[in-house]
Amino acid sequence: MFPERVATLARMTLETTLWLSAPILIVAIVVGLVTSILQVMTSIQETTVGTVPRLAAVGLATFLLMPWLLRKLVSFALLLFSDFHPYLG
Repeated sequence: MFPERVATLARMTLETTLWLSAPILIVAIVVGLVTSILQVMTSIQETTVGTVPRLAAVGLATFLLMPWLLRKLVSFALLLFSDFHPYLG
């Protein structure tokens, strides 16, 4: 396998990984920021107050985005395996 093909494959894989993880990470960051601001405003410094809403939001976002995530992942796998010949030699 030529180095430029390896680089292209690595780039495509990293792009797909970014597209799959970005929405869930954005939800976690936004919910974490909002709960942190609320904790500062109310002076409640309990760990579970910050963790539970973030965990629930990430779970809900994953559940709601699952069809899109699976479509994106399956299309990447089909793109990779439909023309696998360049990667063999």
